[in-house]
Amino acid sequence: MSGLRFVFAALAAFAFGCAGAGEIKLPDYQIVQLDNGATLLLTPRKDVPMVAATVLVRGGALADPAGKEGTADLLAEMLSKGAGSRDALAFAQAVDGAGGNLGFGSSSEALTANAQFLSKDTGLMLSLLADALLRPAMAPAEFDKLRKRAIDGIATAKDSDPRQLIGLYASGWLFRGHPYGRPAGGDETSLATITLDDLQAFRRQQMGGDRLIVSIAGDFDPAAVIAQVKQAFGGWTKAEGALPQVAAKAKESGRRVLLVDKPGATQTYFSLGNVGSQRSDPARAAQDLVQTAFGGRFTSMLNTELRVKSGLTYGASALLPRPRQPGAAQITSFTKTDSTKAAIDLAIATLDRLHKDGLDAATLQSARNYIAGQFAPSMETAPQLASAIAWLALYGDGRDYIDGYLGQVASATPEQVAAARAVFPASPDLVIVAIGDAAKIRTVMQGYGPVTEMKLTDPRFSP
Repeated sequence: MSGLRFVFAALAAFAFGCAGAGEIKLPDYQIVQLDNGATLLLTPRKDVPMVAATVLVRGGALADPAGKEGTADLLAEMLSKGAGSRDALAFAQAVDGAGGNLGFGSSSEALTANAQFLSKDTGLMLSLLADALLRPAMAPAEFDKLRKRAIDGIATAKDSDPRQLIGLYASGWLFRGHPYGRPAGGDETSLATITLDDLQAFRRQQMGGDRLIVSIAGDFDPAAVIAQVKQAFGGWTKAEGALPQVAAKAKESGRRVLLVDKPGATQTYFSLGNVGSQRSDPARAAQDLVQTAFGGRFTSMLNTELRVKSGLTYGASALLPRPRQPGAAQITSFTKTDSTKAAIDLAIATLDRLHKDGLDAATLQSARNYIAGQFAPSMETAPQLASAIAWLALYGDGRDYIDGYLGQVASATPEQVAAARAVFPASPDLVIVAIGDAAKIRTVMQGYGPVTEMKLTDPRFSP
């Protein structure tokens, strides 16, 4: 695959056009609606003989039945374990034999597929995608292996590196009782209840031609690909069920603490957060400037204070994901057990400093430069291009969501950036999670608010 990566990297020179100083614009792309409701997005480029595809099927982990979280995730993994006339081995050999790459996954709102193939194998790529989505083998033996691996993976993370799990506990605690608090990959309890019949039922209810988005970028003939996509997917009927609907969760007032006990732990992993931003937030650019300066890069305020100056941790960051409804705005880090109070206190003090002092002109300009330097490389290859356009379609965004972004970053006023600091919670309104040795840090955590306790060995990610 090194050759594929090299060739796709070469697309950087022409994948985007520039308009104005430093602005990035998507290339022109064609939108085709199939009779069954599927959306086809075509971005032809003739420079190298490669194609990349991103396929989304609306209805992801948010559609998991209650108590069976992880259904969509397991189903996505099953799609490559044999399809059409090919078993799992033959399917993998068909991909590898063409020198291609094909992977499946899931997000909160969609099942996903990403593929990269030589142009001459575009037909093969589309046929493999169609087989996987419409005619997966769903072999019981493959399902049993995947489910066991998922359960074992959680147990291993709890035993060896809880840092992988802090986000799951943080989401479950902040969004308790809300769909965003459910673990997309499931937990040990939910995964154990999922059956192959549950996956088949999910396919009927949540997968269909009316949910399909196919985005293709690279060297191909548009007329030929339109015909191939119609042949491969045009007969896919509608999904039987309704798409999940999610209401926004209000920000929380006051503090509450979840202490997850891992006896004998030598480190404390912690998260401080509240409800933050959403994809359609008009303050996105200004918020990104704040997030970058506060906790989005190595030289951020948080990492400078907690790692560089104090040595309390190897890393501290501030996260600001943007799902359809407001997600979490979180500070995350970890530290030695005996420095738990010092690290959390310093994180809170740095948050207070953000709200009190804001960003000076030099820091703000540095954040602008950092975002500009990161943005173009994140969307310059054909796979990145296919993916970006597919997700625009999923969320119903116009091309200006990308085309105008760097202009918004460059033009964000100090007043707009100052207002955007509110996306991170004030320190009196923190939802806190700590994973560590409760016997040693219980008193410390009680100093931050009312404490609820659970054990790391409990099979769920929320009490």
